[in-house]
Amino acid sequence: ITSLVGLAPINRDSGTLRGQRHIFGGRADVRRVLFVAALVGTRFNPVLKAFYARLLAAGKPKKVALLACMHKLLVILNAIARTKSPWRNELAEAV
Repeated sequence: ITSLVGLAPINRDSGTLRGQRHIFGGRADVRRVLFVAALVGTRFNPVLKAFYARLLAAGKPKKVALLACMHKLLVILNAIARTKSPWRNELAEAV
């Protein structure tokens, strides 16, 4: 699902050259909506807020931490759609 949205890190390697990983491709409209949702979630959702703070404390750049929150939110939303259950913080923390 992360490749479908364009959140999967794609490597730029060739032989012994190791390039940076970048996200691209996928559905840009969904990625934009997820970006805004993750941005708001890092401020007001206790699960995403704690996850974002933990990544920043570990020294991750802010945008990298926000992309990780987007990935986590996408996995949570996929699980909610699969099980047809509402959001619950204790289940979201386990993901």
